[in-house]
Amino acid sequence: MSQKKREASTKNRDPQRPEVTPTEKNPEKKSPASDGPSRPRKEPQRHQPTREQRDHVVLRLAGDSGDGMQLTGNQFTRTSALFGNDVATLPDYPSEIRAPKGTLPGVSAFQINFSSLDIHTPGDRPDVLVAMNPAALRVNLTDLEPGAIIVANTGTFIEREFKKAGYTTNPLEDGSLDGFRVISVDISYLTNQALQEIDLSTQVKDSCKNFFALGLMYWLFNRPMTATESWIKEKFKPTPTLCEANLRALQAGWAYGEATELFQNTYEVPPTVLPPGKYRNINGNSAVALGLIAAAQKSGRPLFYGSYPITPASDILHELSRYKKYDVLTFQAEDEIAAMCSTIGAAFGGSIAATATSGPGLDLKEESIGLAYIMELPIVIINVQRGGPSTGLPTKTEQSDLLTAIYGRHGDADLPVIAASSPPELFHMTYEAVRLAVKYMTPIILLSDGYLANGAEPWNIPKYKDLPPIKVNFRTDPEGFQPYLRDPITLSRPWVVPGTPGMEHRVGGLERDAETGSVSQDPLNHEKMSKLRADKVMRIADDIPPAVVEGSQEGDILIVSWGSTYGPIQSIVQQFVDGGDTVGHVNLRYLNPFQKNLGEILKRFKRVLVFELNFGQLCLLLRGRFLIDARSYTKVQGQPFKQFEIHRAIERELKDMRAGKGAAK
Repeated sequence: MSQKKREASTKNRDPQRPEVTPTEKNPEKKSPASDGPSRPRKEPQRHQPTREQRDHVVLRLAGDSGDGMQLTGNQFTRTSALFGNDVATLPDYPSEIRAPKGTLPGVSAFQINFSSLDIHTPGDRPDVLVAMNPAALRVNLTDLEPGAIIVANTGTFIEREFKKAGYTTNPLEDGSLDGFRVISVDISYLTNQALQEIDLSTQVKDSCKNFFALGLMYWLFNRPMTATESWIKEKFKPTPTLCEANLRALQAGWAYGEATELFQNTYEVPPTVLPPGKYRNINGNSAVALGLIAAAQKSGRPLFYGSYPITPASDILHELSRYKKYDVLTFQAEDEIAAMCSTIGAAFGGSIAATATSGPGLDLKEESIGLAYIMELPIVIINVQRGGPSTGLPTKTEQSDLLTAIYGRHGDADLPVIAASSPPELFHMTYEAVRLAVKYMTPIILLSDGYLANGAEPWNIPKYKDLPPIKVNFRTDPEGFQPYLRDPITLSRPWVVPGTPGMEHRVGGLERDAETGSVSQDPLNHEKMSKLRADKVMRIADDIPPAVVEGSQEGDILIVSWGSTYGPIQSIVQQFVDGGDTVGHVNLRYLNPFQKNLGEILKRFKRVLVFELNFGQLCLLLRGRFLIDARSYTKVQGQPFKQFEIHRAIERELKDMRAGKGAAK
């Protein structure tokens, strides 16, 4: 049966009984001829979709911000991870708490790339889009792969919703979707029918339609529903009626896919072959929280976390508040300044101290960060970058706080800054931040971003015994003690817990004498102390691993990235190498100071191309520090790079090089 005939057949089916499977039809019902002599009955032919194997699928679920797309996407991600796939996700939701229903600004989407291979991005173009309303279709249509499947909730494709979405005609009927495989399903109606025996309002029943859509996707991709069913039972345990409604909606979605002839194929993505270990699915904010706890446990000190809620960093506070039994104290301050100052007090008192913020929150903390810098106290400041300036794009991603992180204070007070390139790596870089802060007695900034914070990937949980040690050496010997006498190797000053007998001392924002710690306005002492603090930060370069080049080790082009841009670049570089081009890639996890071998790496290539989600901040640093003609490829759209954008940029640069032309952009 052709696709058009199948869809026509579906439209003509009795909508009152779409959820009834053939096996549920009365098996005892006799044919008109059954009263006569018994004859063999010819079973009706039933369409059996073929099962097609794919190495990966990109699925996007999109709807109104109240349709539960983030929840549905997270459940599909969790199930795929449990199934054994490698997964990468991209939640994309509006900043408005509740944009007008059915409008373009109110569209919320969740994209997941699940694969049998090792993947590093949520995918460029979705293969399947579930559009819960016309606005969701309009916003996401241009991103789709040609020939992609669109599952449209026809229950919302009505005149009123068309106007909100800016459509003048029904896109399901005007031919504008001819390049796609459109599956029309009245998800709203079918959900209501599945729940008709449950005593809930129509509005509440309608809110369960996301689980109907999820059940349908589970059937289409041959995913088990057990994990989601268990999650629903636990989540809605206090409200049994709502629990039953969501379970029925989920199961009805599966049954509808199985009973109808909507799809020619179902799809199977086999499990990924992963290194042995114990895995869990983790997003960036959870990884930061667990990294802080692990580091505090390893150091033998309590963890203090002072924070003021701000998108998209707030989930770190929520996550940490669940771990009080691990000597974790969380404090929700009245503002960013109080949050930062509370960590200064905690660090002075001997705790592992941390805070997190985003964008404008980092600006507000800066004066207090300067205080922590001159007091030389170990504090980890996590900045989950978002689109700026000001309130900007609070739910979108960006990398435009790099220069603020390094230089954002008055006086000469550049801080050590590190970054992670994936949600699982945020665990390790958070742990590393604590190690460096304690060893060098300095505040340190860890850069994450909105994409890493909310995106999720499988995480091979490290064994606690394998984590490197974090040594806390409180000075307890008063003999010869001076608060600013320094370790000759790290230049760190001693850390003394207040109340240690014979070691009373004062610290503060005023400049201190280089040894006694007494307030000093001496000009030469100030210059000496400024150099000591700066030299201490630079000595961290002796304590970090060298930069690693992937792909070609020398040749035409070196791609430089940092943070979340790593994922989409990695596989593209390998494609050029496989094609015979000499293209290398170095991803920087240490941004101040740089790794000691970076300068030598940069010199091995004819051109250096820097990819970052800002207007060229890292490129500016590389040009200034290493006096090279680094070139910048940037994007400031609140979205991560897509692989085809990177491929196109490198291809153009190679073409220009061979033609003897100058800068690509």
